[in-house]
Amino acid sequence: MQFKPVPEPPADRTLLATVRRALPATAGDVDDCCQRLVDETPLETREAAATWLTFLRALEIASEDPAGFRRRDAGSGTPDDHDREELGRAFRDRVYGAEPVLTVLERADGPRTVEEVVDAVGEQRRADGRTRPSRATEHRRERIERLLGWAVVFDLAERDGAGYRSTRASET
Repeated sequence: MQFKPVPEPPADRTLLATVRRALPATAGDVDDCCQRLVDETPLETREAAATWLTFLRALEIASEDPAGFRRRDAGSGTPDDHDREELGRAFRDRVYGAEPVLTVLERADGPRTVEEVVDAVGEQRRADGRTRPSRATEHRRERIERLLGWAVVFDLAERDGAGYRSTRASET
């Protein structure tokens, strides 16, 4: 399953860890997880909190049980032991749109601007017979920009001047 909501990316993983720690360890311990995130983290709205909850599910560091949301610990059991590799894999596999964005960067011969990534993803969608109405272009651009920001947070990409480049490409 893939998840669509993608919050604004932070400068580093600190906010990710803060939001994750604010989740209850046991589902049902908190009546209103969105409000708890607003109260205990820098998130300012319930809408932002709801987006983060879904995103944390996509990254497999939170789960939604019948009783509510709860945080999931990493394999070692320490609360913030999710490594960038695990997060990067979940991001790529479970966040809608991440895979094509990362593929564009990996196939590029140099850094790509947000606009170049948007165009390349759009071309791939058209080639696959999946097109979107033109009114969605600005929304798609903003989403791809957030995906690129998260790719940097998870060390899947890096900023290079006015563009982004795959860290996989730079390792070869």
